[in-house]
Formats: sequence, structure tokens, C-alpha cells
Amino acid sequence: MKVLNLYAGIGGNRKLWEDVEVTAVEIEPEIAEIYQDNFPEDKMVIGDAHYFLLEHYKEYDFIWSSPPCPSHSRARFWSTKGDAFGVSPIYPDMLLYQEIIFLQNFAECLYCVENTISYYDPLIKPQSIGKHYLWANFRILAYRVKENSHHFDTLDGKQKYKGFDLSKYPGIDKRTILRNCVYPPFGKHILDCARGNTIKPLTEFMEANIRE
Repeated sequence: MKVLNLYAGIGGNRKLWEDVEVTAVEIEPEIAEIYQDNFPEDKMVIGDAHYFLLEHYKEYDFIWSSPPCPSHSRARFWSTKGDAFGVSPIYPDMLLYQEIIFLQNFAECLYCVENTISYYDPLIKPQSIGKHYLWANFRILAYRVKENSHHFDTLDGKQKYKGFDLSKYPGIDKRTILRNCVYPPFGKHILDCARGNTIKPLTEFMEANIRE
């Protein structure tokens, strides 16, 4: 299965994919380096995912896109209220909806556009699972991950939960990178739904990476 992984980050969504030939696109070289270290068999493109999609969308069986979410997020919206955080309002980045509309009308492959639940009513109706809005041309079955807050209290806890060790990468905002990283079993769940596979609980990953 040829997969285009846009706004790839360090590859949380991709971590548990199997039997795939992946092209990943990430604009930040230091983040692309981490992705490449974890998935050396993937083709890495350091560049603008938005324009790569426009030029190459016909070449893949499945497209995953996770455009930047801060301008849509409820957390950032709430932080603009009052003077406590000193955050100014910004326009929502409409690249998200450009890609959704484009894929809905031109893609002949399977696709999923993932983003955070927005502070406004979505302009195009998504599927909604947990903290995610998902625009896809296939049904994504219900999914729930049991999360305990103490797993996120420390950097080590975040790394274990997401299954990545960033200790050898200095000078990066590891907490933000991990926060933006899709939980790997959820990424696998979505690809399984796209393939029409039987969905099974992914307890093995949780047990290996989360310890009480």
C-alpha cells in the first residue's frame, strides 16, 4: 500500500503501520531527522506538505494529512480569554479546509485528514473520535484509549506513552513534539479501517509502553 504521510512530525501515526510504502513530508529538518531515524525505510521529503499534496495526490493508495492545529484548537482559544496568558486571537488557518475540499473532490484514493476538535463549529462535518476531528472517505469505527493523567506529568511519561525516545536530540521542544504526535495505536486503527480490516484491541502497545 503506497501511503503519503503529510505533516509527518516524528511519525506517531505511522509507528505501527505494516505492509506499507511510505512517503513522509515534514517541513522542519530537525523533526524530519527524528522521523528518518525511526523509519529509515520511508522516503522523507523535507518541504511544504500542502503543496506536495497538490502535485502528487494521484500517486498514492492512501493519504494521511495532519495540518497544524493550534489556530483551530480550543486550548489556544481559551488562552486568549482574559489577560492571564497574554495570547492574542489569530485567524484560523484555512489550509485545513482547502485540503479537505480538494481531497473530497479530486482524490481517487483513500484519505484521512486529522485535526483537533475546534473551538468553532466545523465548516465541513467530520467524524469525531476522542480529541480528534477526522475527515475521511471511509468509516472510522469507534475507538477509545484509556488514559491516566500521570502518564503525561513527566517527559519520560510522555515518551513511554507515545513510544519514542528523544533523549539524543538536544535543542528541540520535546514536550510539544510529543504532544503533537498521534498516539500510535490510533494511527493504526485508522489505517485498519481504511483497509477494511477486522479491528482488534491494541493492548500490547499500551502494556509495553505504560507502567503503573
